Amino acid sequence: MSETTHDGTVAVSAAPSPDEGLTAAQLAAKYGLAVSGARPSLVEYVRQLWGRRHFILAFSQAKLTAQYSQAKLGQLWQVATPLLNAGVYYFIFGVILHASRGMSKEVYIPFLVTGVFVFTFTQSSIMSGVRAISGNLGLVRALHFPRASLPVSFALQQLQQLLFSMAVLFVFAIGFGSYPGLSWLLIVPVLLLQFLFNTGLALILARMGAKTPDLAQLMPFVLRTWMYASGVMFSISKMMEGRPEWAVRLLQVNPIAVYMDLMRFALIDGYGAANLPPHVWAIALFWAVVVFAGGFVYFWKAEERYGRG
Repeated sequence: MSETTHDGTVAVSAAPSPDEGLTAAQLAAKYGLAVSGARPSLVEYVRQLWGRRHFILAFSQAKLTAQYSQAKLGQLWQVATPLLNAGVYYFIFGVILHASRGMSKEVYIPFLVTGVFVFTFTQSSIMSGVRAISGNLGLVRALHFPRASLPVSFALQQLQQLLFSMAVLFVFAIGFGSYPGLSWLLIVPVLLLQFLFNTGLALILARMGAKTPDLAQLMPFVLRTWMYASGVMFSISKMMEGRPEWAVRLLQVNPIAVYMDLMRFALIDGYGAANLPPHVWAIALFWAVVVFAGGFVYFWKAEERYGRG
């Protein structure tokens, strides 16, 4: 833009910029700029997480391989550890305390082994989730990626470990007279629902553990209490005979007890539908959806704070 002055010279002045007068925040919004490390929207966060699915799978497999790399028996410990625990529990609860309560040996032993494996699945997912952020701070601070990748990856690692161990569960079931049937197909939805539940818990505890690392020291005591209240070593309905009905139902809707009951019903011929609480599939679905969705949102809300401080 130009104009002639009084002495005949031509003065040129720049046209006003369309961005003139805008604040820094308004300029950033106009050109789609965002604060470095800011939390994305929930939909965008899910999209980013899906984009890292190959990393999540590879990371879980690498952790699974490295877990027992220093042990001579290697990954056999994935099966040996819960089996040794089951042996100890059988001696104490089955032989000494007679916790089988009316179940034959052919039913009680696979009942116990199934309970130990299913509980260990959740227990290991929780303990891995607690340390998912605090135990990988170097990775969190060095690279930009959705932090939920870590607890999800650890939960997936525990699922792969359980799938490896399922062969032993099948051997125990068959060895004690429970042969493959249509009910075994129920194993797939049970594992899927429990995996979603475990992943939700891992996400919740990953956020809590990132802020309070000492939580990892407290969790073994919480989990031990949870195990004794979940019917791993005994049938809740038989052990609670003569007790108030509300107390029995409260223990039976415990999510770990629900998933154990469903797995036992699928695998063990002598474990009939009478041992399942009412509406058991609805309860299993409820725990899986609510805990997973709630845990995911709870973790996402602190996305920009992980690795700081």
